[in-house]
Amino acid sequence: MKRRRVVVASHNAHKIREIKEMTKHLNLEVVGLPELGDYPPVVEDGETFQDNARKKAVEIANLCGELVLADDSGLEVDVLEGAPGVHSARFAGEPVSDQRNNALLLKTLQGYPLEQRGAGFRCVMALAFPYGSVELTEGICRGVILFESRGEGGFGYDPLFYVPEYGLTFAELGSDLKNQISHRYKALTKMLGVIERIQA
Repeated sequence: MKRRRVVVASHNAHKIREIKEMTKHLNLEVVGLPELGDYPPVVEDGETFQDNARKKAVEIANLCGELVLADDSGLEVDVLEGAPGVHSARFAGEPVSDQRNNALLLKTLQGYPLEQRGAGFRCVMALAFPYGSVELTEGICRGVILFESRGEGGFGYDPLFYVPEYGLTFAELGSDLKNQISHRYKALTKMLGVIERIQA
């Protein structure tokens, strides 16, 4: 059977690699935007993860004429009423910096005990057909924000996001384990069901 090509509408090398790792057992050719040429970043100006995921998928699908997978994801902290949410990547402003984002999050949560530092990583995925319909899926992974960074792996808020069931942060889990429990994995697993129906 010919491999179906899916374009990941992202310039984020970490994100593209994660999705490739999660789909390597499938009959899919997954490529990121940098592999296709000089596509401009889509302006993420939506008010929700769903808005941004849909916009990225549709705009790139219309430009390249292929099946496109996009996601928008971020960290939602309970006591911050869901912030930083859709602003997770730019929580500390421009230029984007994981280090500054993490430092601002720690400062914002200063004084809150561990039991009040519950949070969830949320991911919404959109699969867009060229000039056609869009499918959406969602995944959430719950955890706790620590008082300091732990671990060298991952990216973004991973060093602060502690998963009690494993006693480790996302940055300590290692990619294999993280890719079995993460918000992106959960959203992608649901989306793969959609892709499998397409291929059937």
